[in-house]
Amino acid sequence: MRLKTFIVEDNATIRENLIGTLEELTCVQSVGTAETELEGRQWLTQNQGDWDLAIVDLFLRQGTGLGVLEACQGRQPKQKVIVLSNYATADIRQRCAQLGVDAVFDKSNEIDALVSYCLELRQPTEG
Repeated sequence: MRLKTFIVEDNATIRENLIGTLEELTCVQSVGTAETELEGRQWLTQNQGDWDLAIVDLFLRQGTGLGVLEACQGRQPKQKVIVLSNYATADIRQRCAQLGVDAVFDKSNEIDALVSYCLELRQPTEG
């Protein structure tokens, strides 16, 4: 089963490399991307049942990822939202937790952890 994933990232190179890496190494299938807060908010709210995972950068070309995270607060329990940012400080992690984010990863040194997280999302649960 593929994880239908929406990515909010304004850097085209990072976005394409991320999609390529996750599609090759995990069960992620990109269903769309956005470069701005408005595009991300609109797609995620207009396609509420069409995604399993949202990966959101905090600093965008227009607006911020925090606004995108706010738009995801009413999501279904099975839908996961994670932040992938160069600014994964303790304060940012705390703010993301307040917004209901499932995980925060630092772009510079936690890509392996992101890959592991994506793999774990599709592991069948025992019981």
